[in-house]
Amino acid sequence: MTIQEPAVARPAGRPRSEKAEKAIIEATLDLLGEGMGVSELSIEAIASRAGVGKTTIYRRWSNKEDLIVDALATLKAPLPELGGTSVRDDLISLLGAMRAEAGQPRSRCVMNIAMSEADRYPRLMERFVERAITPRREAMRAVIERGIASGELDPGLDVDMGMALLSGTMLWHTKWGPEGELDPGLPERVVDVVMAGIAARP
Repeated sequence: MTIQEPAVARPAGRPRSEKAEKAIIEATLDLLGEGMGVSELSIEAIASRAGVGKTTIYRRWSNKEDLIVDALATLKAPLPELGGTSVRDDLISLLGAMRAEAGQPRSRCVMNIAMSEADRYPRLMERFVERAITPRREAMRAVIERGIASGELDPGLDVDMGMALLSGTMLWHTKWGPEGELDPGLPERVVDVVMAGIAARP
């Protein structure tokens, strides 16, 4: 007599749920990347592109704006682990994340579309900034403030100005600089040029 092993029940729905969410996010980014504006984008169009029903989308997102925020947030590179030993190294790591996300083929197009409609959808942009931009600002602020406290940076440095010099220069290169792949050494070059002006004097 053969004793059969008891059947192991599989978790119901989880893999399928993750697959559906990925398809919905990708469909949203594809449609935006193809030039469809936020106002034109509809749940029906997203569902059709993703191959899911509208109810599948509404089970996860209560409205179109929430879905777009989550989709845009996936274009942001994860915050890097910061060593904390050198302000210069940590700033290079943070700007390296900006370079990485700018290197995604659809990032430039999608983000330009989103930003151009910020006035029409202020809540959308407010939530996107809260979720994707603010953590990066806080990380950079913490590094600069640490540099001031340690004596690596000018004690009289305006922190907001330092942040603007660093992120603004990277933004210029990623949005308005020459087409093509960004120089891998760009974050290091930007940090070195800016630190020449904000580093503590001997």
